[in-house]
Amino acid sequence: MKEKLLEINNLTVQYVVENEVVEAVNNVSFTLNRGETLGLVGETGAGKTTLALSILRLIPDPPGKIVSGKIIFNGKNIMECSDKEMRKIRGEKISMIFQDPMTSLNPVLTVGDQITEMIRLHDKVSRTEAARRAVQALESVGIPGERYLEYPHQFSGGMKQRVIIAIALACNPELLIADEPTTALDVTIQAQVLNLMVNLKEKMNTSLLLITHDLGVVAETCDKVAIVYAGEIVEYGTLEHIFNNPCHPYTLGLFGSLPSLDHDVKRLKPIPGMMPNPADLPVGCNFMERCSQRMDSCKMKKPATIEVEPGHFVKCYRAGKEMTEK
Repeated sequence: MKEKLLEINNLTVQYVVENEVVEAVNNVSFTLNRGETLGLVGETGAGKTTLALSILRLIPDPPGKIVSGKIIFNGKNIMECSDKEMRKIRGEKISMIFQDPMTSLNPVLTVGDQITEMIRLHDKVSRTEAARRAVQALESVGIPGERYLEYPHQFSGGMKQRVIIAIALACNPELLIADEPTTALDVTIQAQVLNLMVNLKEKMNTSLLLITHDLGVVAETCDKVAIVYAGEIVEYGTLEHIFNNPCHPYTLGLFGSLPSLDHDVKRLKPIPGMMPNPADLPVGCNFMERCSQRMDSCKMKKPATIEVEPGHFVKCYRAGKEMTEK
């Protein structure tokens, strides 16, 4: 049995904006084992970043609020931790790589000072020892140690992202959250950064929660996959489950909209329509209006999560109907 590192149970997060309640994350549950990589996949606005920020208790309040649920990390409910305990956890136990490396670094401090600050914040070491470890952190991500005294504007986009990774891994965290870490980078640099993250993760036995739009990235890096739509996990399973036996119509739509070298087609098949307004979600299935397989029951009530095979969960009436017929 693999050791559970992170367990999220029935997490619900809302934003109250003026007179509207935005339902950003709705009753989400999943587990992440030590050393595993879980990919969160979904459209922009699906709630992936809100889910990640919830783990670090960084939801801006107001307007955001964690309404209910448990976030169990290393056997401890993070929701019950004090602010002081959370400051200790952030960076030392759980680190996050944010989307845009251009805005994640302080432009008036050297990259060495920014890594050193992270180390001294969590470990009681001298400035000399912290500087030595900062140089090691830079070299571990492929940046020469002599660039320790340079400023962010002296680095390219890909190099800045490497610095961000060095900061995130400086204290050897047990969980690394990467929020679309390659979005602002070109394709060749994306591959380098992803390979670097995967190699460092394996070397340090760090668990990785990867937020991305790219199913190709998921196929290369992830052990488990959670498909997120309108604040819900609509399909969850191992990489083999999701890629070899996708069951939810949204998952099938994501794969159907990808170009393929195996089939000669004139046009791709995009998913029609738009994601529903999170401030006005439907009574029934959130994907109902865009689904070509919808049934009458989809309009009446939200579907329950069904285990279609061991470890493979789908939130869809069609999956339940097919299982009954079998």
